[in-house]
Amino acid sequence: MSKTNFELYHQNMIKPNKHRINLLHLSNPFTVDIIFSPPRLILQFIQLETLILDNIDAKYLHNILKHSILLPKLYSLVLTPIDYVQDLSTLFIYIFRLPKLKSCKFTYRTKDDEELLPIFLADLKHSSIEYLVINSRFPFDSLSDFFFCLSNLRYLSINCLVGSRHSDIHNYPIVLKHLKHVSMKLDYIHFNLLKKLIKHFFRHVEVLRLTTQFYHAYLNAKRWQELIQTHMPNLRIFDIHHEDSIEDNHILYHNLMEEFNSLFWIERQWFFAHQHDWQQTLDSGIFYSTNPYRRKDYTFYWELDQQLCPHIQENNLNSVKHVHICSKQARNNCVNYFPNVTKLTIKHFFQTSDHSISITLNRMIPLKQLTKLVIESYDFPFEEIVKLLYFTPNLHTLKLDLLPLYKTNLKVLQQNEIFQYVSNRNHVRNLDLRHWCTLKHFRLIMNLFSQVEYLKTGIERKEIQKIIEFLFSKTNNKTHHLFFLCISPTPKICLQELKDLIQSENLLDHYSIKYIKRNLYLWW
Repeated sequence: MSKTNFELYHQNMIKPNKHRINLLHLSNPFTVDIIFSPPRLILQFIQLETLILDNIDAKYLHNILKHSILLPKLYSLVLTPIDYVQDLSTLFIYIFRLPKLKSCKFTYRTKDDEELLPIFLADLKHSSIEYLVINSRFPFDSLSDFFFCLSNLRYLSINCLVGSRHSDIHNYPIVLKHLKHVSMKLDYIHFNLLKKLIKHFFRHVEVLRLTTQFYHAYLNAKRWQELIQTHMPNLRIFDIHHEDSIEDNHILYHNLMEEFNSLFWIERQWFFAHQHDWQQTLDSGIFYSTNPYRRKDYTFYWELDQQLCPHIQENNLNSVKHVHICSKQARNNCVNYFPNVTKLTIKHFFQTSDHSISITLNRMIPLKQLTKLVIESYDFPFEEIVKLLYFTPNLHTLKLDLLPLYKTNLKVLQQNEIFQYVSNRNHVRNLDLRHWCTLKHFRLIMNLFSQVEYLKTGIERKEIQKIIEFLFSKTNNKTHHLFFLCISPTPKICLQELKDLIQSENLLDHYSIKYIKRNLYLWW
């Protein structure tokens, strides 16, 4: 939504009805400035039950959460700060103090190269939260303190639980009798440490989903059997996804897989499969649970011929919504078909025998269903991207790591019949490019994606002025729908330079601009 339209909506709909609104979802880093300035205005939303703040500047969160403590009905909270969070402890304390909160989903950013500090909850004794989702790196050593406050917890999901060589469990007298569902991705956490965690806190868990890697002990079926029989008597679903390698010993690797075919696993209807990530290395791969767990995400490799490894993959893939293709070489006789996929991620540019990537993909995925496409390859030909767009008419979100245009004749490309068809028919609204654009590239992008509303891209600093002048020129008829631009990354000095340019050239009358963590945001 454009800035003008949002302000009209705020004035005519939100403000007059703020005492009646029960759900509020803000996904633009500028909108919080309009609605919650000053932050105490949130107290006027007395019927608010669900608050979703995506792409919010972290500096606003403290004051908004501090005032939210007085909201009488706020039971669901979803937070996604746009920048790095410096003080996680304070934010979690504010969240845990919300008196009526039952559900919380918190997605925050931390720097991977920095040590993950413990989270301290001070003297906090109790939180009403029952459903907690943390889609970020979370320190293992803070779990005990969290559990001490979360006696009503029923559902826990942690995207990346991070351990260290000194990690341990604090032996608090805590019984999480309501905790039934646990889902975690483990990083640097060995099996014995997980065993202690399960022993102390997961006795009543019925559904356990784990993503692990590297430690061979996670492939030891007998250790799992003993742990489950002794400390998880109510477990109904055991869902594991493990990536590992056993150096130069594929026989041992496959023998470990076979141990999961014993009577203990069969009686519980817990079945498993595995894939190898490279044809040359049969001693490494991915071991994972199959039906009946309705997996939403699936990582796919073409490289290995199925005859080398019987029962290598599962066949019932109806539940999969997101496929990650990690291959560099495609096979035309793919036996897997994903009928309900809506999101596709391609890790590498892969070779096909018939030189048609789109046709090869369409044999395994109904491309016309896709709504989101992510290409992480740096050498995926732009011509192939255009062909893919031809087969994906319902695509609304596209993310590309690079546009390899250095060998492409842009004039000839734009005269191509497929390019012209795609430029007139595609419905891409959200475009994210990790590409340093020149004006020439930017014109190409706008010609192809004339319906785009949100654009995030890199721009060479010397090209910013040219591109902004083109974007808001009266002769430009290709960007009527665009209202939000993020230039990432860019030096902070560009903020003032862009302000001066807009003012001196009188390019915009009504706009907002801000700089957050090396990203420059412009909304008009």
